[in-house]
Amino acid sequence: MGEKYADIIVDISHDKVDRPFRYRIPRELEDKVIPGVRVHVPFGKGNKELTGYVVDLADSADYPAEKIKDISCIDEKDTTVEGDLVQTAYWMKSHYGSTMIMALKTVLPVKQKFKQLEKKKVLRLINRSEIEKLIPECERRHQTAKVRVLTALLDDEILPYALIKEKLNVSPSTLASLEKQGIISIETESYYRNPVRQISQRETAKPLSDGQRHIIEDVIKDYCAGNTGTYLIHGITGSGKTEVYIGIIEQMIKKGKQAIVLIPEIALTYQTLLRFYKRFGDRVSVMNSSLSMGEKYDQMERARKGELDVIIGPRSALFTPFPNLGIIIIDEEHENSYKSESMPKYHARETAIRIAAVKGASVVLGSATPSMEAYYRAAKGEYKLYKLNERLTGGHLPKVYTIDLREELKEGNRSIFSRKLKELIEMRLFSGEQTMLFLNRRGYAGFISCRACGFVMKCPHCDVSLSEHRNGRLVCHYCGYEVMKPEKCPECGSKYLMGFRAGTEQIEEAVHKEFPTARVLRMDADSTRSKESYEKILSAFADGKADILVGTQMIVKGHDFPNVTLVGILAADLSLNQNDYRAGERTFQLLTQAAGRAGRGDKPGEVVIQTYQPEHYSIVHAARQDYESFYEEEIVYRELLQYPPAAHMLAVLVISKAEEDGKYVTDCFAEYIKQQIDQVDELNKISKLDKSKDIDTKTFYIIGPTQAYVSKINDLYRHIIYFKHTDYEKLVWIKDMLETYTKEQNFKYQSIQYDFDPMNVY
Repeated sequence: MGEKYADIIVDISHDKVDRPFRYRIPRELEDKVIPGVRVHVPFGKGNKELTGYVVDLADSADYPAEKIKDISCIDEKDTTVEGDLVQTAYWMKSHYGSTMIMALKTVLPVKQKFKQLEKKKVLRLINRSEIEKLIPECERRHQTAKVRVLTALLDDEILPYALIKEKLNVSPSTLASLEKQGIISIETESYYRNPVRQISQRETAKPLSDGQRHIIEDVIKDYCAGNTGTYLIHGITGSGKTEVYIGIIEQMIKKGKQAIVLIPEIALTYQTLLRFYKRFGDRVSVMNSSLSMGEKYDQMERARKGELDVIIGPRSALFTPFPNLGIIIIDEEHENSYKSESMPKYHARETAIRIAAVKGASVVLGSATPSMEAYYRAAKGEYKLYKLNERLTGGHLPKVYTIDLREELKEGNRSIFSRKLKELIEMRLFSGEQTMLFLNRRGYAGFISCRACGFVMKCPHCDVSLSEHRNGRLVCHYCGYEVMKPEKCPECGSKYLMGFRAGTEQIEEAVHKEFPTARVLRMDADSTRSKESYEKILSAFADGKADILVGTQMIVKGHDFPNVTLVGILAADLSLNQNDYRAGERTFQLLTQAAGRAGRGDKPGEVVIQTYQPEHYSIVHAARQDYESFYEEEIVYRELLQYPPAAHMLAVLVISKAEEDGKYVTDCFAEYIKQQIDQVDELNKISKLDKSKDIDTKTFYIIGPTQAYVSKINDLYRHIIYFKHTDYEKLVWIKDMLETYTKEQNFKYQSIQYDFDPMNVY
């Protein structure tokens, strides 16, 4: 039998050792060394003992056998590492760009071991009459502490150790003495830290519509047949997507499988988690940033041991080490927060599909406003598409009024509230119904528009809005185009050419001024800093303790308030004018989600959209809640300009201490890739491509290099260059070439980050 080898990533966060090293597997360890195992290995000239992770196995050596070192031993004391998660980390490193160690730290459960919590109890070993005889004897000897213990044990055979120690003020030595006498027994039991407050109220399954039942049966039927895949549920707001998720999970649990449910942010957890807790009890747990490290560790241990059925949380919950994962559900799959902003810059959707493929699990995506990427793939047949077009309550979608703020200005109304919105708020206050006022602040900082005609200053080359800088320049952060800010609107000559300046606090003040009797709550980043602030605000509003809830985008996602019959969307087109190719999509999503909060109960709802661009297709289709029509227009724009999902983008961000260094590196990158594209044979050789393949220069673009949108942070300069191509793998090869080129040129004083299909402008 030949010798076996293992490729191991050593636990050192340094670019020079960010690759697997091949080690020989000793005969006695051959059955134990598998991908994912943590091992000890001799490293470097001094053979320093380091820990590492096995990422692959091999039957041959890539160096002379006599130069290859042996694995010392398996680290059996440390947390057991899931082999498939290590493989996922390796895939993320290659697919998104990062060091392997950073990828491992992203996917692996909490590495630090935490001592399991213990609780003690005191058990009475003798009967009541014997205790009654002992008490006088202890009193005679002035053993008052023993008297307190024995008296407490007269009525209870078992008492908590902490109660006796703290409330009765009894020392451990006294209890030890009683135990030695055979009067009591002290028992210790371990328990997990549980971030979920126990909920006694349980809930049975709700009646399902034919559409809901069909989706559940179809997904489970495919799974049982071994046809795991990816499913997209496009359901209007209030159509019952969560009940579909719960139905699928119930069927999976019956088959001994576990489920991961991803939700986009903490703001959604309160109501979402409550529904899952009521259905699945203590077999459900949560994973999010508000948990202590000890709580996170315990939830990972419970999942690993099969003591949980469902874990719920943001994208980090994706790496829960379930032994029998059956389903991954991603609710509100269009949300930006599913894309990591730190290296590796992975997207939870693609990573979930990868993990599911390894685990033999299925993936369900759900949204009222699916991402362009998900719907594009569903249209191509890569995902199976389902539609839920009816509200479960039997109600209709709200009536929507689109208000042209240009006309309001002409009529002399300079208030942030249109006349129609004022009228409808007053009606709600009179009838005891509730109102939500949504301030669309996304993208507000920087863009310039005319308040008289709605004209927006845009880049003539990139079709994104220009951003205002302090020196009066308007700059495009895609291509570097710039122009001085004009004094008057180029379209109508108005002097009202300015940026938007308003926040939720100003809106709250305006509400108090306009409606002095109204009870108002505000929900934004400032008012939700504490651990339970989301829950407190949402609970207060749900309990009817406020008439109006003012907030940013966190108030419009996933919340269900039956008494809300009016939603006012202030400055709807702020996100529309963000200097980002996704601006139209994000505006449509935000407005549709916001409008969906109204009329979710028995009472009909109304929505007021205030905008300077009522004719824009994003606003027109959002007012109609017409996703398909929006998609048809938006995809044409994406295809014409080769933006995702029609093509793919790779953003390469260079961060440097000296401005000229960052500019030099990005200039070198652009020139190097241009040379490689001109030498197709060389590109094929470096990328190990099939000779019949090459980079189609007709669909390949280099944008930049230029300064980043925020060109300086913490005294560090930022430069950006974009690459676009229809084939994602070609961009991965370009990333690989740039990584190799960076090492060859020794660009060691710069931080270089890679981001595929970025969600935000750099």
